[in-house]
Amino acid sequence: MINHLITQKNWQTQLSEAITSVDELLSILELEDLKSTTYFPKHFVLRVPRAFVAKMTVGDGNDPLLRQVLPDEQEQIKVTGYVADPLAENSHNPVKGMLHKYESRVLLTLTSACAIHCRYCFRQHFDYSANMPTATAQADIIDYITANPEINEVILSGGDPLNVTNRRLFAWLEILEAIPQLTIIRLHTRLPIVIPERLDDELIMRLAKSRCQIVMVVHCNHANEIDETTARALNKTRLAGITLLNQTVLLSGINDSTAVQVALSQRLFSAGVLPYYLHVLDKVAGAAHFDSDEHSACTLYWSLLAALPGYLVPKLVRELPNRPFKVPVDIYKSS
Repeated sequence: MINHLITQKNWQTQLSEAITSVDELLSILELEDLKSTTYFPKHFVLRVPRAFVAKMTVGDGNDPLLRQVLPDEQEQIKVTGYVADPLAENSHNPVKGMLHKYESRVLLTLTSACAIHCRYCFRQHFDYSANMPTATAQADIIDYITANPEINEVILSGGDPLNVTNRRLFAWLEILEAIPQLTIIRLHTRLPIVIPERLDDELIMRLAKSRCQIVMVVHCNHANEIDETTARALNKTRLAGITLLNQTVLLSGINDSTAVQVALSQRLFSAGVLPYYLHVLDKVAGAAHFDSDEHSACTLYWSLLAALPGYLVPKLVRELPNRPFKVPVDIYKSS
């Protein structure tokens, strides 16, 4: 752990001070020898908060947190079947800033910005410039939801919806809460994991008083991502009445072992978070080296069923284009 990087600065300052230089990151971790195998992308560049780097181990080039964020030369290898839009999201974009793939819920891309650039991100090639919900689009979104009474839930995503200011986020909450048919507002976010200070009192209080049920789905892939500061922030949020779930991406060589997944589920639960999904990697261009074959994923899943109580076993799923639901992986093929 790199204690001198741990900070108590507010979340916006931490965002502005995130590391964007590969050379600086490798220097901090004393891993300058990795530079020869590191990729310096012009698009989707390195971005990682210092508090997240502080959870990494100095001198360990295989640190599971480092490998999620350090650009690797393997990203430049073109692999058949790995494409820019693996979920065909561009075909489910009826209103600017909104995706409608699932019958009862829509997703709003509030921002293109994330606190951290995960190298396996399925939206790293997404055209955010054409999909930011402007003031004009807000009215279109309200009209669309109202015209489709089966929609009862809105998912705030991005980018990362907690990357926007409280003022802007609260304005969206007011707009959505004013639509009578909506009963659930869900936030998909990695920020509480990488900058736990984002869960400030103002945010938690506003979410807690919403007339809608608030569900926060965080994104955590490894138990090392949850230190004491992160656990305190998550537990505080849960105690305010906010449902906390987690989704994990299965990453080859990072979290594709029974021991790592068991530790993650147990650490999440101690922080007040229930495991929700274990995603087979979306086949996005540049991320093939993170993929794990389906047989191995199923074998891992059977071992988790044996090692954990049912409520700590996330659902093993993959997302496929043009399917109106997450597709459960057939674990019985490998039983």
